[in-house]
Amino acid sequence: MLVADAVRKLTPVEALRQLKFIGKRAAEPLYQAIRQAVSNAKNNSGIKEESLRFKTLEINEGATFKRFRPVSRGMAHKIMKRSSHIRVVLEEKNGSKG
Repeated sequence: MLVADAVRKLTPVEALRQLKFIGKRAAEPLYQAIRQAVSNAKNNSGIKEESLRFKTLEINEGATFKRFRPVSRGMAHKIMKRSSHIRVVLEEKNGSKG
């Protein structure tokens, strides 16, 4: 959420430029998702990169993988491997979808 909030108000091209220098682990998957959304808009709809903006940029909770780690006296501690879903929706600056 911290990284997404930092780039939500920017254009996608500026967001990609900014994400390269953010020192958080979440910056790389968000960079890849935005880059893919821009590429899809360019190739599938023929929209120029400069005319794109974010309609929505959401980070939602994904599946949680539950694992256990054995400890002494026959017990186990829970390990919750959390994941997330990144949703990027772009649109043209003039208002039509992309």
